[in-house]
Amino acid sequence: MTDDQLPPDARPEHAIRVGRPPRDRAEATRKLVWILPWLIFLGSPVRDLDSGAHSTPATVAGWLALAAFTGVYLTLVFRNMGRPFSGPAVGALVGLLGTLAVVLCVTLGGAWIGLFVYVSVTCGATLPQRAAYWAVGANTLAMLLVGLYVGSDDWSLVLVVLLLGFAMMGVKQLVRTTVELRRARATVAQLAANEERLRLARDLHDLLGHSLSLITLKSELAGRMLPDHPDKAARQVADIEQVSRQALVDVRAAVSGYRRTRLSAELAGAQVALNAADVIAELPAEPDLDGLAEEGESALAWALREAVTNVVRHSGASHCTIEVLRRQTLDGPVWELSVEDNGSGGSGAGPGNGLTGLTERLDKAGGTLEAGRTRHGFRLVARVPAATSAPVGSGA
Repeated sequence: MTDDQLPPDARPEHAIRVGRPPRDRAEATRKLVWILPWLIFLGSPVRDLDSGAHSTPATVAGWLALAAFTGVYLTLVFRNMGRPFSGPAVGALVGLLGTLAVVLCVTLGGAWIGLFVYVSVTCGATLPQRAAYWAVGANTLAMLLVGLYVGSDDWSLVLVVLLLGFAMMGVKQLVRTTVELRRARATVAQLAANEERLRLARDLHDLLGHSLSLITLKSELAGRMLPDHPDKAARQVADIEQVSRQALVDVRAAVSGYRRTRLSAELAGAQVALNAADVIAELPAEPDLDGLAEEGESALAWALREAVTNVVRHSGASHCTIEVLRRQTLDGPVWELSVEDNGSGGSGAGPGNGLTGLTERLDKAGGTLEAGRTRHGFRLVARVPAATSAPVGSGA
């Protein structure tokens, strides 16, 4: 599935990249929206300045200091999302925030005690883990002392300051883990691609190396025999034809193995397709497919692909359940794939080309297909016989 087939809100260009700098102005705006709601704690200082309780010079100085405090806070937190400042710069700016909070609370009153919330959030979000523990604790202690000095009665903020600081430390650790997981996934994907290329190279060498060497040797031998011994040269040419035909058979068999549809890959693709279509999906985590023959697995994989395509395109469903089970029936053990949705869309007056083709494919694998509407939606069940390790005697 390409990015163009995803819903608009699920496309990479519309996602907020955690722990990465914004790529454009729109993404910067979206990240800023996540920061601005925290400014609610500035309501009390703004009301205090607007009340007229202070002299004009004090009010002007208060507005300037509040603007500087807010600017430093937003700069620190916003830059920390992508390209953070250096360690000394972060320490200096956090110290400036703490100093402003103490000075403004002491000089302008207890209404400014909420500034310590932003100092605590900044400490937890920007400082190293060990330093953040001490900084959040020191900030909480400073808030207690300043609150006692100015006679503040809003002690509920003590828990807010302490818990928000430690919560931001957890969020920062989560972001770091997410970034590391993203890098690890990219590395694993690259290693898997390299391993697949190496496997393909080994298989081609094993398949064609000996055959091509033999063809080259016999061609040279036939060329030397041709003038004097045409009958022997003809036998060499016949051997060359036989070797080349066998090499062609081996290559076709290998290519068929590479192209074989696998049920595990189709389950992963079904998860992506259903999530992109806003369909709640319930899928087996990692089904144990021991005893499932290649032909049967390919048939079930095609059945799953057709069923998921119908759910996404035609059903209008909001929920889909996929099950892969091994069952014991009167005819012997079978592997059963079940795809059930709660959609209102039907399959039409009769079976479509997709279901007809699936029936034929399952028939070749010795399996069966059942598809039809249920009380809550539509259900498709595909079954193929399971491989048995030893023949079982016929019982009554």
